[in-house]
Amino acid sequence: MIDTHLHLWTLDTFVTGGPRHYSWLGPQHGELFRSFGEDEAHETLDAAGVTGAVLVQADDTVADTESMLAVAERNPWVLGVVGWVRMDTPDQAAEQLDRFSTHSSFKGVRHLVHDDPRDDFLDLPAVRESLALVAQRGLAFDVPDAFPRHLGAVARLARDVPQLTVVLDHLGKPPLADVVAMDAWRSDFKALGREPNAVAKLSGLHLPGVEYTADSLRPLFEEALAAFGPGRLMIGGDWPVSTLGAPYGRTLDVMLELVSSLSPAEQDAVLEETAIRTYKLDGAPLSQTAV
Repeated sequence: MIDTHLHLWTLDTFVTGGPRHYSWLGPQHGELFRSFGEDEAHETLDAAGVTGAVLVQADDTVADTESMLAVAERNPWVLGVVGWVRMDTPDQAAEQLDRFSTHSSFKGVRHLVHDDPRDDFLDLPAVRESLALVAQRGLAFDVPDAFPRHLGAVARLARDVPQLTVVLDHLGKPPLADVVAMDAWRSDFKALGREPNAVAKLSGLHLPGVEYTADSLRPLFEEALAAFGPGRLMIGGDWPVSTLGAPYGRTLDVMLELVSSLSPAEQDAVLEETAIRTYKLDGAPLSQTAV
């Protein structure tokens, strides 16, 4: 299994006024308000039988990306890095993409759209120009927490820029406990699934008002399968954020229980092959049953 969604951060660097700062992270986040480093991450993954992971940015800064790339150079279990570039300034995005692409582990780009005050961020001409550069370089583009403000825009983006691989993190954060809101999520989610260049992550599914069990999440899993198919779904533990809802092993166990209903080949797709194809993870090990 490849975990496609793992975060790292060093808290003391940010708290003491260093060059990096996580504006969203503070004492109100309880157990998350500490450092989560590469050694702890590796131990956690290894204990759960996970063979490799993709590091994903948790801050819209160059320093965060550079830190992940450095971790990747030291750790063969890090198969790829999804970093950040300034997408609303295409010239700067081009420079940063060129610089980061000298690292073989640099596989994708992400921006914290849910924290950005601009509702139209993904439709901005400058952002679209930068994302065209991302596509030209064969990199993926991850979108976190897209619902409710951005999920429709993600579908438009995938349609308008078919050369770009668009990755929907956390299934767009479906409001599973709200029947009315789910209708809106479902419409945009299905629209995105109709775009062949779109991929979705089974990750970040500790949802408000929903018990984190396979039975509770099964209807959502079935909707994801119907919209994307196993060939465009991949799994992510969202460590350490997911530890607020359950230990890492429990988070994975629920997702693996859901995936176990698929055929062996379909399981391989969700657990490994979609990730390898989406992020171009050269050299990543495939399971023995992959076809």
